[in-house]
Amino acid sequence: MIDLSGRVAIVTGASRGIGRAIAQQLARQGALVIGAARGDNARATVDEIVASGGRAEAAPLDVTDADASSRLVKETLDRHSRIDILVNNAGIARDQLLLRMKRNEWDEVLATNLTAAFALTQAVLKPMLRQRAGRIIAISSIVGQSGNAGQANYAASKAGLIGFIKAVALEVASRGITANVVAPGLIETDMTRAVTDEAREEWASKIPLGRLGTPADIAAAVCFLASDEASYITGHVLAVNGGMYT
Repeated sequence: MIDLSGRVAIVTGASRGIGRAIAQQLARQGALVIGAARGDNARATVDEIVASGGRAEAAPLDVTDADASSRLVKETLDRHSRIDILVNNAGIARDQLLLRMKRNEWDEVLATNLTAAFALTQAVLKPMLRQRAGRIIAISSIVGQSGNAGQANYAASKAGLIGFIKAVALEVASRGITANVVAPGLIETDMTRAVTDEAREEWASKIPLGRLGTPADIAAAVCFLASDEASYITGHVLAVNGGMYT
């Protein structure tokens, strides 16, 4: 069984969906989780973790504010003296065909999905380098590998995460730090639950395993990559997509 006891993990976008599941699963495995989201949005996630016997703290964070990311890292170090795991999960979509896409729709998605991961990863590197240990995990997407019509901005941001993490992995491997990517396929979220049964059936028909994934499927992959069992894996893209794209 994966044991993350004594580890301190920061999870962005921890208020709902995949981020919430990741925070909960890391806590179940023994990590102290810093659940970060805008305002007090991560409070419900943290309260659930604490109520079930886990350890967690809520942290207000706008990931597009690099100074706020630096403050979060400093405050976490002040309280807990270390940061062992960073999960860059926060993301948005502003879907539109490229011919109609406005510049702000491009900029907002890149700022949240890619540039924010750069800022927070850069901020945690110094303490991880001092520790000579750390796990950096980014949540990309099948769309970052295969592309998708109407999502040029989202696909670019998620593909950028893959290249970014591969470069980071090479830079810090000699200091015992790993950097990896989890690339989800079609996952059960509030958005997918809102579509018609016919649309969901059509999606499922394109997945070799015959079903949409769950946030728990993604959380399990993240916990593995955060664990000692994955100590010899770095620069890797772990596709969790039911065989939809290989």
